[in-house]
Amino acid sequence: MADNRTDKPVDSVDPRSEPAGSGRRREAAAGKLAELAADLKHEFEAGNRILSFDEYLGMFAANPARHGRSAAHYVRDMFRHYGVEELQRPWGPSLRYHLFDAPWADHTVSQVVPRLLGHEQLQADIYRVLCNFAREGRPNRLILMHGPNGSAKSTAAACILHALEDYSKQDAGALYRFHWIFPTRKVRRGSIGFGGGDAQVVDRDSYAHLDEDQIEARLVIELRDHPMFLVPGDRRRPMIDELWADAGIPTRPPDWLYNGELSHKNQQIFEALLSSYDGSLRDVLRHVQVERYFMSRRYRIGAVTLGPEMSVDVGERQLTADRSLSALPTSLQATTLFEAHGELVEAAGGVLEFSDLLKRPIDAFRYLQLTLETAEVALSQQTIQTNVVMVANANEIHMDAFRQHPEYPSFRGRLQLTRVPYLRRYFDEQAIYDTLIVPQLRRHVAPHTTRLAAEFAVLTRMRRPDPSGYDAPLSEIVDGLSAVEKMDLYAEGKMPGRLKSDEAKRLKANIAAVYGETDRAIEYEGRVGVSPREIRTLLFDAAQSGDYQCVSPFAVLQGIADLCKRSHEFAWLKLEAQSGGYHDYEGFQKLVHQRLMDRIEHDVRSASGFIEAGRYGELFKRYINHVSATVKKEKLRNPVTGKDEAPDDKLMSEVESLLGVDSDAEEHRQAVISMIAAWAIDNPGQALRHEEIFPGYVDRLQAAAFDQLRKPFAALLRNLITLLRDEGKGLAASKRKEAEGAAERLFSLGYDRYCGGDAVSVLLRDRYTDLVS
Repeated sequence: MADNRTDKPVDSVDPRSEPAGSGRRREAAAGKLAELAADLKHEFEAGNRILSFDEYLGMFAANPARHGRSAAHYVRDMFRHYGVEELQRPWGPSLRYHLFDAPWADHTVSQVVPRLLGHEQLQADIYRVLCNFAREGRPNRLILMHGPNGSAKSTAAACILHALEDYSKQDAGALYRFHWIFPTRKVRRGSIGFGGGDAQVVDRDSYAHLDEDQIEARLVIELRDHPMFLVPGDRRRPMIDELWADAGIPTRPPDWLYNGELSHKNQQIFEALLSSYDGSLRDVLRHVQVERYFMSRRYRIGAVTLGPEMSVDVGERQLTADRSLSALPTSLQATTLFEAHGELVEAAGGVLEFSDLLKRPIDAFRYLQLTLETAEVALSQQTIQTNVVMVANANEIHMDAFRQHPEYPSFRGRLQLTRVPYLRRYFDEQAIYDTLIVPQLRRHVAPHTTRLAAEFAVLTRMRRPDPSGYDAPLSEIVDGLSAVEKMDLYAEGKMPGRLKSDEAKRLKANIAAVYGETDRAIEYEGRVGVSPREIRTLLFDAAQSGDYQCVSPFAVLQGIADLCKRSHEFAWLKLEAQSGGYHDYEGFQKLVHQRLMDRIEHDVRSASGFIEAGRYGELFKRYINHVSATVKKEKLRNPVTGKDEAPDDKLMSEVESLLGVDSDAEEHRQAVISMIAAWAIDNPGQALRHEEIFPGYVDRLQAAAFDQLRKPFAALLRNLITLLRDEGKGLAASKRKEAEGAAERLFSLGYDRYCGGDAVSVLLRDRYTDLVS
């Protein structure tokens, strides 16, 4: 076969030629660049990027609480800046801090921005600790997040570091440091020990705004000392107290602002200049250039992650002689200057994260005990004051080993242990998959796929309750909870249908106790189970399945079956099954498959058009009205005739028959009214929500009605399969029209012709085979 390829594309353009209109486009591009440059310059100037000390002091005086924050105050205020929302959960209200949702990011495009789904308790724990740090004046403990692998410990820290970057760009989060400016001979006044000689001088209040060609040397200070530290300590306290009082701030200034001192290098420069100027502080401050800076993970400014490698976290090195140092005052030229370096220095004013801290030898972080206690790190030439919030993470295997170490008790007082279990509410687990994984699959995801995966994951994490921790009769109720009942209890507060009304009421009032039963235990609920990382792999594998055109729940089920065979790899698969279905992984597979088919059957029934949507909801409301009137011995107004009539016994009996009520009718109706009364007491002033008071009742009515339509429904399933897989070949016109209507309604629920065909086929095979001829 001949090769028709050529080295030169057919439509290639001579790079030396000028396409038509190129001059106009060049001018337009130059204009855009000039406009962009002007905008950036305006933003730079409006953002107070470069200030003299006097200008900074004026800004500080206008809002001392904002500009006088320590790292602990700053990070705490960042939590508040992005807002907080109260969420209602079955176990009670939870606070969600919006910084963990990355509200600054554009989530409509492909951005790698971490978000923490669920874990509201962890968020509240971190915020509480930060508030304690702020009250105590400084961070004096290391926040150690510990939990199983893949429980979002690193994600939580990453959210905080990303938030720091964005917050520092806002006016509310503006941060400032200072450097030293030494002008050229033409600018400075006199020699002040710079090498002698007279020169023409431009008298200025500050050298902060000099052009580059007017600057001989600029000493950058790596530790980012607060500019107010330039005011000597004995004079600073009354000055700060006065500024605080003038601003009307009710709280006292932080001790950090009172007691903070200049770093060694800054102090050397300050003393040398003070000596050169014969004690004139005003002349010393002329050399100060205050600069706004921004947190950055990439450039390791105030937001730093330190891996588990055995490296030094702080050190120092001598500044080498170069042209800029020769321009310093003579007194400084004779002084050996050292600059600090390392992660503790880079994180100053922000957050330092120790990733997998306990993978390091204990000697590698032993210094943290003294550092956290004194807020100082001693080096050979200087002692550095630390102003940083330290967070760390560790998995439970290393945490268990650490607890057995003989030095653990001495470390414990400087650690703020924060537990990070796996999620136990499948709505939150599903949100992880839908939000963070599904967009990466690049394939249509069939309905209920991620719900199935989330339910299986949460089931593996359920722990059998210990009835001995509850008083009777609650202990008996709790002891009878199965794994799936417990999962549904956490997800939506759903009561087991087998419970009597008083038992359900008692359990509902104690969901928080059940949810928090193992909070203080080493072997807590959520410590073991499948990791979201494994489910992520299952979903990606399902996206590559050759058996399905979509990401199918049936492919995920197969992946789960294969995963459960790998007991040699995962500790949770080695646990023995317990009564109530706990750790019964074969049973879990059957359970999630059954629940999947229930949802698919509900969808296809809704799409069939056999029963009008909402019809049975209205029927149930009518039933409640008639039951209420019966119990109260009242009559009901007929909306058609306008007459008062006795409650309809036939209607009530038919509904009770569909619901499968096999107890005494009068007793059942009294129980219904009692449930309504109990709900009304718990929700005063609210309109009745029947779907909340009687969860599942309407579905049971619809299911009972469908039992009478099983044969025509099975025929519709068969016709749907023919339509979706064979384009309706051989279907009569009336049957094709019926199937097309059902298919359209099914598509509106998120199915396409491929996953819809798969779902209907499995439904027909599993539940209606006996009705297909």
